[in-house]
Amino acid sequence: MSFVRSERKCIEILRILKDHQEPVGAKRLSELMAEHGFTLTDRAVQYYLSYLDNVGFTRKIGNRGRVLTSAGVSETERALVDERIGFVISKLERLAFRSNFDPETGKGNVAYNMSYVPEEQTEVITDIFDEAIKGGICFFSAYKVIDDDPRIPRGHRGIITVCSITMDGVFQKNGIPVKMAFGGTIKIEKNQPAGFTDLIGYKGTSVDPLMLFVNAGMTSIGSVLKNGNGIALANVREVPDTAVDSASEIAKSMREAGFLFPLKMGTGILNVRPDPYRTSIVAYSGLNLIGYAFEKGFRLKTEIGAGNIPFSGFEK
Repeated sequence: MSFVRSERKCIEILRILKDHQEPVGAKRLSELMAEHGFTLTDRAVQYYLSYLDNVGFTRKIGNRGRVLTSAGVSETERALVDERIGFVISKLERLAFRSNFDPETGKGNVAYNMSYVPEEQTEVITDIFDEAIKGGICFFSAYKVIDDDPRIPRGHRGIITVCSITMDGVFQKNGIPVKMAFGGTIKIEKNQPAGFTDLIGYKGTSVDPLMLFVNAGMTSIGSVLKNGNGIALANVREVPDTAVDSASEIAKSMREAGFLFPLKMGTGILNVRPDPYRTSIVAYSGLNLIGYAFEKGFRLKTEIGAGNIPFSGFEK
């Protein structure tokens, strides 16, 4: 799989350079990135620095390291504002635009999330993912284990799962305006959705709402899989009422391609606020796989919206 840049990591590198008066070398950058929660191999750091040099945001000062250019300073200030206000939704919207998957042909790119798993835990984690997929409590029915991406820390493997923002890209390519409105925890009773227990709007948040619920231990996905009752993760999207028939046809095609949605579609469904002109589409999140692993005691580091890859990469 080809390397896909993470805008979040680019921003973090620029932020670090902005905070230092002197040039910063690649090794020191790697250490500082790790302190901020980003694990990068030496090769990945070099890749990012080469990219930032090429676009004119950084400049190499001999063997001493990199500094920001004036363009880099401007980009950092702009990016940090974007990060504070609606960073997550802005990032996901860009990924949706790049997702050109065609459910009729099975061709095109999908957006993905990537989790980093210690090599020795790979089998047990994939067993957990398989159980969640078998229970139908996910967005897509497959995942991919990789080890050839420079973002993967030494001694780890990457597990790629399809991000639900792929659905937004498909709708947009078919002329349907779609709004990713909320992420939340949904109550399941007798294997049926009974209503949301908590919702967070994507607009204006700098972190993914569903990861907040996962980290806070607010799910009981294992209980849903075991007895059909519990708390899972789901997203709410909105499309114009006039596009419902088209959206339903697209959803049907995507189900045939292995996608598992919608969970529910309609106006005023469950306890989502009604809108006289828009229809809500509720779908399980792919992060239910991650949430279930967390419930089992595995604290996976997951990059939401890590990039786009061809759908063929998920075919078994």
